[in-house]
Amino acid sequence: MKEMEALVVRAFWDDEAEVWVATSDDVPGLVTEAATKEELLAKLQIMIPELLEANGIVSSANAFRLVTQQDSVVKLQAVA
Repeated sequence: MKEMEALVVRAFWDDEAEVWVATSDDVPGLVTEAATKEELLAKLQIMIPELLEANGIVSSANAFRLVTQQDSVVKLQAVA
């Protein structure tokens, strides 16, 4: 079975703004943010087809892959 082609969307957690920020090289003009991954996915499902159409892009992709990154920096406590 052939694996379906998927557009790639990358998102990172912005600690300062407390939102997920998403962009994509596959979808020109895509820049959006949301407080949760679930909200981000819902926005992307609407935005991606709209942006592809607005940019006149015909894509054979019928899905998108959300690649997320969230870094954490945790200070260590000194051992007494």
